[in-house]
Amino acid sequence: MTAVIDPAAGPAPRAAEMPRVLARDGAPVDLAGHLARHGAVPWRGGPRLLAGTAEEAGLTGRGGAAFPVARKLRAVAEAPGRAVVVANGAEGEPASGKDRQLLWANPHLVLDGLQLAAEAVGAATAYLYVHPAPALRRRLENAFVERAAARCDRLPVALVEAPRRFLAGEESALVGAVQGGPGLPRSTPPRVFQRGVGGRPTLVQNVETLAHLALVARYGAAWFRAVGTGDEPGSMLVSLHDVDGSRGVAEVPLGTPLAELVDTGRSRAVLVGGYHGAWLPAAAAEELPLTNRALRPRGAAVGAGVVAALPLDRCGLVETARVVGYLARESAGQCGPCLNGLPRIALALGALAEPFPADRLVHDVRRWAGLVERRGACHHPDGTVRLVRSALQVFAEELTRHRAGRCVASRPAPPFLPLPAGPGMTS
Repeated sequence: MTAVIDPAAGPAPRAAEMPRVLARDGAPVDLAGHLARHGAVPWRGGPRLLAGTAEEAGLTGRGGAAFPVARKLRAVAEAPGRAVVVANGAEGEPASGKDRQLLWANPHLVLDGLQLAAEAVGAATAYLYVHPAPALRRRLENAFVERAAARCDRLPVALVEAPRRFLAGEESALVGAVQGGPGLPRSTPPRVFQRGVGGRPTLVQNVETLAHLALVARYGAAWFRAVGTGDEPGSMLVSLHDVDGSRGVAEVPLGTPLAELVDTGRSRAVLVGGYHGAWLPAAAAEELPLTNRALRPRGAAVGAGVVAALPLDRCGLVETARVVGYLARESAGQCGPCLNGLPRIALALGALAEPFPADRLVHDVRRWAGLVERRGACHHPDGTVRLVRSALQVFAEELTRHRAGRCVASRPAPPFLPLPAGPGMTS
């Protein structure tokens, strides 16, 4: 049977109500529940027409770069050739779980956004790109079946599994994987929006970004801007790691104080932005909101939406060395900075995390960081160096302790920051 759908959207949710993109009660939403809350896909009637609303809303990408969505939509729509759209749910960041949570809880909002993005750029092909997870795949395939029976979509969506590696979600790596290749970053130009999947202009948007786009299309720019700040409007999903070991995903307005997200008062430092992010001293984090405007002068950024408060009994050098070792192993190994620079930095940082490190190591790490920065085939070396530099600065006192053979971690403790099991995620 073909489901009959009321094309009229329901009344707009209260603008300041949270959550917006997640399910209200935490339970997964099926198509009937999604339509009861939001109504059918609000088609615009042709390419480019949604970009103006996205621009008015100030919607930026939620995958890490915070690039204006309207500019991406227009760039792909204006490029020669029939476009491709890809919903990027390949969350390679081990400390982040927001995209998986969203796809599990509210896949139809993401798929609405994918359809609207396809219309906005005049796409003929659409993909949903996610890491392999049998339960999530079944959930998504069931959502596809529901939507096909209800005739919700104008464009079929192909589900593509991403390789299990940190860099799988990088745009050019995504293009390679969708085309059946190894999923490794490539040097640019051309940019993906110019020549991506199959040599065609390709729009790649994070799945959370697409969910917000679906809401902006329904309820308008003013509704979206009712939360957040003037410069950085809207809400965002954040992956939280608190000092007591609790972890979770929350949706919060941009501009929310970091101290409301994690216990900055009982932490040694706070990692913001994920493993390509930066450490902040706990006292500084306590005074800062979750916005790029406030964080960038401190060398940090909202990034992938990770906020992790390091407990007082954990060593920031040890935690950073573990993560940087992982990042060095996860590099594509295609350029000198990744092939040679990151492994050297990781080894030196590992030595700094041990008692009685050689005095020259800090100088070596800083010098090597300068040599790899802005010289990689992708931004992986830059992100890794950002984390390393912040650790050397924020944990300077801990470096002094280590030189004397002491450590703030008085007894062995399990690792705090999450990493995949085994030597690293590999394709």
